[in-house]
Amino acid sequence: MEKVILLVDVQNIYYTTQHIHHCNFDYNEFWSQATANRNVVKAFAYAIDRGDEKQRQFQNILKAIGFEVKLKPFIQRADGSAKGDWDVGITIDAMEYAKQADVVVLASGDGDFDLLVKKIRSDHGASVEVYGVQQLTAASLVEAASKYIPIESKLLLKQSR
Repeated sequence: MEKVILLVDVQNIYYTTQHIHHCNFDYNEFWSQATANRNVVKAFAYAIDRGDEKQRQFQNILKAIGFEVKLKPFIQRADGSAKGDWDVGITIDAMEYAKQADVVVLASGDGDFDLLVKKIRSDHGASVEVYGVQQLTAASLVEAASKYIPIESKLLLKQSR
């Protein structure tokens, strides 16, 4: 059985899915597809903690599915802009755990990950499957992936919560 690692950029998936499909990503269906006939080595969901109850409920759902949820505080800058991304954390975990996996599944459309995907494929020989919203996934990331899976109807909840 193939060994798999799941890495989910929660903010990227949330905003791209909302923007294009106007609904939420189905994490249960994603888990089912990404882990079918595979042994899960690690599964991380990277999110921003704004400290609200609805978000805590969502994080508990992710944990119940099987994800380890990693949180960073939401930072509001004095100029009104916000900071809160997990690119470096995702990269570190991917490099650490890729050597234990046959397949790395990355849910993100962020083109910054194209170099990471190439490195995992060349250095660890693992295949990398990328899930992302097609219209908002960087072409460089799609090209770097072993397999690209667009987030479409089957991976969407029918209505926003």
